[in-house]
Amino acid sequence: MRIPPYYRLPSWKRFFSGMAIGGVVSWMIFLYIHGVWMEEKSKKITEQAETIEKLQSGLKIYQEDDRKLNEKNIEALKIQEINVRILNYEKYELDSFGVFESEEEIKDDLSMFIAKDLDFVYKSRDMIRKMIENKVIKLNGKRYRLEIKSMLFFTTVNVLVDIHLEE
Repeated sequence: MRIPPYYRLPSWKRFFSGMAIGGVVSWMIFLYIHGVWMEEKSKKITEQAETIEKLQSGLKIYQEDDRKLNEKNIEALKIQEINVRILNYEKYELDSFGVFESEEEIKDDLSMFIAKDLDFVYKSRDMIRKMIENKVIKLNGKRYRLEIKSMLFFTTVNVLVDIHLEE
């Protein structure tokens, strides 16, 4: 077998040399375009990474400030309302209007704690207990003593009270 003598024809030489030069030129163009695109993409990724880092640090600052403000607000909570409920008035067959008046009277006694700091009122819970338990209520010509079952403190103070006939 022998190789055909194409090297002698100038048209074939031009064809093969054009293919070789075209391949090199197209490879150079591909490398240039690919390099430019990769450079743009890596620059964009770097900018986005910096932006993310700045936003995360800003977020940490805002979260820290928000946490500090929440702590400060919790310390400065004020009592806004006092609720009193008498639980066992059915046992003594008391009318609901008399019970309502008694609840309002107890609320009036505790009204000095409205707009006070939650911490102050919580520390004064023993005084509140004594104020309520030492109170004698007259309903239907009989005298009744109060006993606190539970007190809940937040912006609203809830007091649950049992009533007992005084002997």
